[in-house]
Amino acid sequence: MSAIIPWIGAFLRTGRLSSSHGKQPALLSLRSAKPFLVTVVFVMAFTDIFLYGLIVPVAPLALQNRVGLAPDAVQRWTSILLAVYGASLLVFAPIFGYFADRSSSRRFPLVLGLVILAAATVMLYVGRSLPLWVAGRVLQGAAAAMVWTVGLALLADTVNENELGKYLGVVTVAMSSGTLLGPLLGGIVDNYGGFTDVFIMAFVLIGLDIVLRLIMIEKKVARQYTDSPVSSTPDVQNEPPQHNPIDTEIPISSNPTVRLSKTPPIISLLRSRRLLVALFATFVFGIMITGFDSVLPLFVTSTFNWSATGAGLIFLPIFLPAFLGPYIGHLTDLYGPKLLTAVGFLSALPSYVLLRFVDHQSLSQEVLLIALLALIGISLALVNAPIFTEIVHIVIAKERSQPGIFGPGGVTAQAYGLYNVAFAAGTIVGPLFAGFVRENSGWGTMGWSIGLVSGFTSIPVALVTGGWAGGKRWNFRKGRRQDDESVRELEQISSRENLGTQSH
Repeated sequence: MSAIIPWIGAFLRTGRLSSSHGKQPALLSLRSAKPFLVTVVFVMAFTDIFLYGLIVPVAPLALQNRVGLAPDAVQRWTSILLAVYGASLLVFAPIFGYFADRSSSRRFPLVLGLVILAAATVMLYVGRSLPLWVAGRVLQGAAAAMVWTVGLALLADTVNENELGKYLGVVTVAMSSGTLLGPLLGGIVDNYGGFTDVFIMAFVLIGLDIVLRLIMIEKKVARQYTDSPVSSTPDVQNEPPQHNPIDTEIPISSNPTVRLSKTPPIISLLRSRRLLVALFATFVFGIMITGFDSVLPLFVTSTFNWSATGAGLIFLPIFLPAFLGPYIGHLTDLYGPKLLTAVGFLSALPSYVLLRFVDHQSLSQEVLLIALLALIGISLALVNAPIFTEIVHIVIAKERSQPGIFGPGGVTAQAYGLYNVAFAAGTIVGPLFAGFVRENSGWGTMGWSIGLVSGFTSIPVALVTGGWAGGKRWNFRKGRRQDDESVRELEQISSRENLGTQSH
């Protein structure tokens, strides 16, 4: 056993069954290619969301028939299990992000995350008691935390900075595909095949995912085997030299590998008002995207007398616009995240307010509801990819202005850990808030109250996201903004250094 462990560790780190770097792993160029690594991230994101949704239509009946819950307790425990998933994501995301940034390999934590997901799926399949189902949901949340911190960090390591939005938009397509297909196929397969067939489908997808995660080779690992280094931002060597205003306008430390501050990296990151606004926007986005979960199926069932199938399909207008993600991400790369995100939050306000006019059964009312939900879906799509991108650009701007401030491992995974904390908090608050307001004040009040929150969020987003509104414009040639906040911090450091030199 002791002889097996070293080559397993070597394989997880380097892609070879030996720790020696003398010989290249097989198919190195393919396994470390940008399209392949983006595909790996796409599949892992799809797998996570798909398996989460796959359980939704089968859980109520399974809790009643397999666990033995009374029918009047099924609704309560279904909601509790959803909340447990969100709480687990909230707790584990920053922890996994911290350790991922200090790991020598992104692949090792990603494989570990998939093992956790497989264990969670087994627990849900064999579970005939509530503790097993709760444990399964906890592990599902932990596995999701690994995907949405380390997976997004891997993507940021792989693609160019000026195309990050486009590829993060591809990830939003994976999210939407999993969200749509998980519950749909879960219900169909359970209806025609049975409970076991649902989980066979889950294990097949996990098998595909684990193969992709095992054979991938990160860019930084591939560089160890190549004579001409494989850049962590590929194809950049083919681009003409670009002038970085920060390089010449502001002096920086002569030793870029030395951290300029002894403050813990995550604390330094949290001092950024851009990050705080991005996290607040993520929290509100979580409320908006999950608020309908607890009220929309009940509303269409009671108002339009729709079946359970119709109650599920009503979410299509919300999620289909997310397939515009790559295009919206590309616009983010060109014009920055400020305008798109602010327009997304502000444009959702009238759509939410107008939901109050859907109040009785008729064809025109059904059409109106679908149209309003589609507009809300477009607004959410305008927010999702730009906020994803903003998180990475905040880290890049601070690292560029103060080289080495975050240490050799960086904080990309930790930044996405904070993103997941904010999103998970929103997914917990959203269904509870929407359900409470609708139950006590009605459907119309629920709509305008969430709309007001969305409209208010557009104000700090318009002022701070992508850099202070009064600062420099987005650099269209490079697809990034010189971060005013980071520039000021660096000016202060340089001023202190100059004063120290003069005093001597």
